[in-house]
Amino acid sequence: MGQSSVRGEGTRDRVPHARDGALDDGHRGDASSGDTEEPARPARPATAGTATDGGRAHRRGSGGGGRRRAGKDGGGRKGKRRVLRWSASVLSLLILGTAGAGYLYYEHLNSKIKKEDLTLGKNGMPEHKANAAGQTPLNILLIGSDARNSKQNQDLGGGRDTFDGPPLADVQMLVHLSADRSNISVVSMPRDTMLRLPECRDAQGKTYPAREFAQTNESLDRGGPGCTVATWVELTGIPIDHFMMIDFAGVVSMADAIGGVPVCVDKNIESRTSDGKGSGLKLARGTHPIKGEQALQWLRTRYGWVGGTDLERAKAQHMYMNSMVRELRRNAKLTDPNKLRKLAEAATEALTVDKGLDTIGKLYDVAEQLKSVPTGRITMTTMPNFYSTRKPGKVEPTPGEAEELFRMIREDIPLDGKPSRRAAPAASKDTAAAPAETPVMVQNGTYTDQYGSAQGRATTVAGLLAAKGYTQAKADTAAPRQAKTVVHFPSADLEGDAQAVAKSLGIPAGSVKKSDKVGTITLIVGADWREGDTYPKPKSTGKAPGSNTSRADQSGCMTVDPNFTW
Repeated sequence: MGQSSVRGEGTRDRVPHARDGALDDGHRGDASSGDTEEPARPARPATAGTATDGGRAHRRGSGGGGRRRAGKDGGGRKGKRRVLRWSASVLSLLILGTAGAGYLYYEHLNSKIKKEDLTLGKNGMPEHKANAAGQTPLNILLIGSDARNSKQNQDLGGGRDTFDGPPLADVQMLVHLSADRSNISVVSMPRDTMLRLPECRDAQGKTYPAREFAQTNESLDRGGPGCTVATWVELTGIPIDHFMMIDFAGVVSMADAIGGVPVCVDKNIESRTSDGKGSGLKLARGTHPIKGEQALQWLRTRYGWVGGTDLERAKAQHMYMNSMVRELRRNAKLTDPNKLRKLAEAATEALTVDKGLDTIGKLYDVAEQLKSVPTGRITMTTMPNFYSTRKPGKVEPTPGEAEELFRMIREDIPLDGKPSRRAAPAASKDTAAAPAETPVMVQNGTYTDQYGSAQGRATTVAGLLAAKGYTQAKADTAAPRQAKTVVHFPSADLEGDAQAVAKSLGIPAGSVKKSDKVGTITLIVGADWREGDTYPKPKSTGKAPGSNTSRADQSGCMTVDPNFTW
């Protein structure tokens, strides 16, 4: 593969650290799993940023992967398309700017909002569990599309070989608003994550078969954002209420509508290498409001920061996002109708949403809820991941750590480690029968792509139950994939019995759920309990597992590499 003398960019021989995040300027990624269930797509001409062996562009579905581009330079005009690696970070707070603008051109703005189905997966959405006050969390999946099928996106330059081609979900971030509305957690997934893509059916009735090992950003090309939602639901078990999708032009239009986003550098910076790579960003020391092309350059800069890796780029992007939060809050007031109009126009033109957010009024309601959270309680992190041995250069969710992060979101535990006004799940009023009178079916759901199934877990756990008096506990041959251990019950009269089963093994009450897919109390041993006789005690508070964790009230200056000053 092509190499660069500068650490990090323009080379795949030096794979960015898995914890550096999903943003890779000039790289679109190899989305192939080698699956042949779907028709191969014609290879596109190679361009900047991802040199391939012998300069050949890989073909999707032929063992070489998704669209990749090779060429002479990875920066400048062509590199601008890579801003979508981060654009969902902007999107995660974009709707804050529409709060207060709901009264403007209501029907005109409504007509601009693009809408699609929430989920295209064949399985239903998990249910939220309400707290003691009857409140439920709000989860919004934010998607950054690299679509280049509009004049606005094409005018940004570069990527002409991909004009009107199918889009990829190169940025995916889940925004979790807590049930008590006291905090927000933002979890991003690297675009190079390899995982299972579920079966999806689009609005025209076309079915996309499940793929057992594929790149997550390809989910968008399987019917639309509803398949990306279905992919997240299958991986995390988190119920998703809405999605919001943005493209290149949306990033620029929002920065321009705000009037610029302040950023800071501790030295003069020029992001350009001797071989012409780099983002082209050039700023003098100090704080500057950036917008338009300069905002795009900031978001994709890697060469110029000390370290020259995606980890530093992610830090710079978090700075931009945090600053944009403050600017949106400052601008989302009724004191400047003209600015509000620009924000509202930019937001509606940039967004594609699910049908549950199909009006300005609904967007306004969501924005008002997000606005109630102090910036100091907005926490951003990256899904824990590790280098894949099955697909070099790609990553997979880290067993244990990734599930712990997803569990915290499912159970509405703040990622900043601070207490919330959560209440423990209410105990069932149904009286439990004696253990010896309670049949329990135990299934082994420990399978993961990395480790396969932990053999004998259903038999082992059935034995643990028998030792506690559940003599009718039996191991079942069914082996559903289950990230987290759960206890399912079929009807309300068995809820108390199911909770007693969970309690006997130390399984949290929040993992006991009613299900119409079981005929008796069923304990599914998940990937979180692959070994041992004691259920792993979950952490109730503390720093979120993951990388690049930051808070939206942080400020400061980026540290410039002395080799990139002027």
